[in-house]
Amino acid sequence: MDINVNRHSSIRIENIYVDPFKIDEVSKDARYIFITHSHYDHLSFEDIDKIVNDRTIFVATRDVINEIEKKYDNDVFVVEVNKEYELKDVSFSTFPSYNKNKKFHPLSNGWVGYIINVNGIKYAILGDSDLTEEAKLIKCDVLFVPIGGTYTMNAKEASDLVNIIKPNLVIPVHYNDIVGNKEDEKQFLKGLKKVNYKLFL
Repeated sequence: MDINVNRHSSIRIENIYVDPFKIDEVSKDARYIFITHSHYDHLSFEDIDKIVNDRTIFVATRDVINEIEKKYDNDVFVVEVNKEYELKDVSFSTFPSYNKNKKFHPLSNGWVGYIINVNGIKYAILGDSDLTEEAKLIKCDVLFVPIGGTYTMNAKEASDLVNIIKPNLVIPVHYNDIVGNKEDEKQFLKGLKKVNYKLFL
């Protein structure tokens, strides 16, 4: 699997990018750019500029797409929560990404996480989500789960979720930058049961 976590929640799966942030190199190689929501650490035009090209397709919710259309002439694909989609060479579905008892990511905003099918492998990207009932229903091969707390679920909640979903591989994100640290990583790994993991941050 050709995957990488650049920083924070900046994920690359082959030439599909999700929430590009703090990207070091200019590559201009993005086939798709998926955005989970409009906060600056998930919708960073400075970083999008480094990977976007004339053929790049953006995938995001309506509020995010409105911002993107002001800056780029690229094709855009608007999504809603709890829907399945099929583009030319990639299929994906969405689920709500939100906080339950925090004000940062309300359910009413309609922000999303994604399950992206690439070459028969299902990658789930949670976005900035708490441990929600919707998250517990995810079925995937590879799970990118936030562990840093504050704006998302914390390390214990994240490991609890992984133990429920039981993916083939889990990759912790959203820590060791703006929020979260290596201690969160240790607590997360300690709570895992019989699951393979890969660390990038």
